[in-house]
Amino acid sequence: MLLAERRGGVLVLTLNRPERLNAAPPELFDRIGEALAARGDARAVLLTGAGKAFCSGADISGGEIGPETVHRALVDHFNPLFLTLADLPIPVVSAVRGAAAGIGCSLALAADFCVASEGAYFLHAFVNIGMVPDGGASWMLPRLIGRARAAEMMMLGERVAAAKALDWGMIHKVVADDALDAEALALAERLAAGPSVALGLMRRALHGGFDSDYPTALAREAEDQRSARATQDGEEGGRAFFERRPPRFLGR
Repeated sequence: MLLAERRGGVLVLTLNRPERLNAAPPELFDRIGEALAARGDARAVLLTGAGKAFCSGADISGGEIGPETVHRALVDHFNPLFLTLADLPIPVVSAVRGAAAGIGCSLALAADFCVASEGAYFLHAFVNIGMVPDGGASWMLPRLIGRARAAEMMMLGERVAAAKALDWGMIHKVVADDALDAEALALAERLAAGPSVALGLMRRALHGGFDSDYPTALAREAEDQRSARATQDGEEGGRAFFERRPPRFLGR
């Protein structure tokens, strides 16, 4: 259901239900959360999917899917992972091939960097079945692409091709399908080699930036700058600058 592999400083998590286009039962999100909690000294995370799709949505089959079943799946399983990802102190990259639909779309876009193949697409089609997007889509999409485009995506329920997603500013990069894995891993490795504490502070600042006023942001930056400068990586960065050499960050 989930494959976890360390590639140097990168924790690679692969959704592994290719026969179902990686449709995600609630327990799959539990597994992702457990893998993140056990990440050890990993300094970046790469989320990807096995086979032809990243994730085709939630899979809560196996019985009647009533209102309470859907609600409990979100509250008890899916939503906790999104909160875990938001609070994670290390960068996250997603590599999207094929469909990123429903909860899978939200998962892909919860990453700091989303790299997509040319044939990838993003979809919230809940309107077509009389339901609403989830996984934080109503919070995430307006911040990524603005209210008008978020409304288009949520209320019309049409596919957004990778090229359009890039044009909208929803994702980081589009690459050839056969280059996706290497490109996404290279980006994750670059982040893993960076100043981990500073990157974690940047994640927190970016996540809260839309919800704070200007003076609060300035004050937070001053505190974060003090914290970053006090780390070993902050010391190394300053030394490397004056010695005119590339820094060698250790992630602490």
